[in-house]
Amino acid sequence: MLHIDPAACVDCGACVSACPVGAIAHDSKLTPEQLPFVEINAAFYPPRPPGTKLPPATKLAPVIEAPRVAHRQGGPLTVAIVGSGPAAMYAADELLTQDGVRVNVFERLPTPYGLVRAGVAPDHQDTKRVTALFDRVSRTPGFTFFLNVDVGSDVTHAELLDHHHAVLYAVGAPNDRRLDIDGMGLPGTGTATEVVAWYNGHPEFTDLPVDLGHERVVLIGNGNVALDVARILTTDPDVLARTDIADHALAALRGSRVREVVIAARRGPAESAFTLPELIGLTSRAEVVLDAADRDLVLRDLETASDPFVRKKLEILSKLGDASAPVRRPRIRFAYRLTPLRVVGDERASGIEFTVTGTGEIRRIDAGLVLSSIGYRGKPIPGLPFDEVAAVVPNREGRVIDPDTGRPVPGAYVAGWIKRGPTGFIGTNKSCAAETVRNLVADYNAGLLTDPVQGRRALERLIRARRPDVIDAAGWHAIDAAEIDRGGGDRPRVKFTRIPDMLAAAARASAPPLHRRVLAGLVR
Repeated sequence: MLHIDPAACVDCGACVSACPVGAIAHDSKLTPEQLPFVEINAAFYPPRPPGTKLPPATKLAPVIEAPRVAHRQGGPLTVAIVGSGPAAMYAADELLTQDGVRVNVFERLPTPYGLVRAGVAPDHQDTKRVTALFDRVSRTPGFTFFLNVDVGSDVTHAELLDHHHAVLYAVGAPNDRRLDIDGMGLPGTGTATEVVAWYNGHPEFTDLPVDLGHERVVLIGNGNVALDVARILTTDPDVLARTDIADHALAALRGSRVREVVIAARRGPAESAFTLPELIGLTSRAEVVLDAADRDLVLRDLETASDPFVRKKLEILSKLGDASAPVRRPRIRFAYRLTPLRVVGDERASGIEFTVTGTGEIRRIDAGLVLSSIGYRGKPIPGLPFDEVAAVVPNREGRVIDPDTGRPVPGAYVAGWIKRGPTGFIGTNKSCAAETVRNLVADYNAGLLTDPVQGRRALERLIRARRPDVIDAAGWHAIDAAEIDRGGGDRPRVKFTRIPDMLAAAARASAPPLHRRVLAGLVR
């Protein structure tokens, strides 16, 4: 959220025009669903005596620009960025604000933008508008896409360093944190992050077996991802049909028998992991209920909570519906102080047993689908050190550090979740990437980065020899245009969910006119 202090704001309007997703609105133009945020924004600031004056921009973080690139003989600063999600694109943007810098972005999928494309819920289209900013970055002189190229197999870290001064990894945290209890792994179990990728059309999860033929789903963990999945599973498919949800997921939801999604948490209501905005968004769109015992826990926590945002969460939870009421439409139920014990079922999941946290009491919830939602985890990058405990590449402000010597690894940098772990939001990656870029440019200016021994054309020859179906920016824009065209104006886009279809759409960008017409018919 962006909090604007009315005492410091000078109403210049710059933030409104600069916001890449149009997230800022005057309070007089808020919808009924947005009105609770007026009170929340006000609560962010402590009470001040009347007449208190604040200097302008008191609440704004200082902007620290990267040092100017000290151009030297032999060519421009050239950086390879591995990954194409928000951290990668923000890093590219930071680098390309300076003249004479070249950035090559490598992505193993044929489509860019990481979790903005494959992680943001399809009913959050406003959030996805940040890709318009990324598209502008990709059209900046000096920027090149190498999509459908896997760094580590198609090209190595050492080979990238032969062609660049530095390699910046912004590969995120692609793995799930797995729940280690008996029965996880049975048919009918999985992770929320897999389901997110499934309904967002990620090509590696198109065939994920998501069985919605039972009345109840249990989600273990109550962070924002769990809320997203619960909301999508209980939303009217006719509403989702106006989004960019994958067609296979929409078809499954139309045939769904799910009547209740239980979001189970180990701890109490005051420790709920979801954020306040997500809770408000959920309760304004879905039917959310509590049983009597959990309502008592909420009221008990409310008596002692001092943090204003925790109190607001608890106040909203205290007003939720009663779980004992008849189920009129698919609903969501919060459940607290449940520690997962084991998934029950012989050949497939039929439910899950919990212990009531802090006691020996066992409680069973019947369910045909059990999903864990306990977070993301980074994975090792070939050629770089890795911290198995924190699941990040060891680094100091973005510089990769050799844990044995404590010294920086020459030419290696990280940004985003692989740098700091899976924390923050899309915008958090902007300051994270900026910090890494500042240090990268400082190292270049200090002569600490070795000049590449191969030129740009040699890089293109290498990649095309290893990966003939590499996709450039023109290919991506052809995929993008084809998906939007498939939406027909009723939907933002209809995504390609198979890589061969993506490659066929990308080929239209470089095909002769007659071949373009033939390919267009095949893609549609």
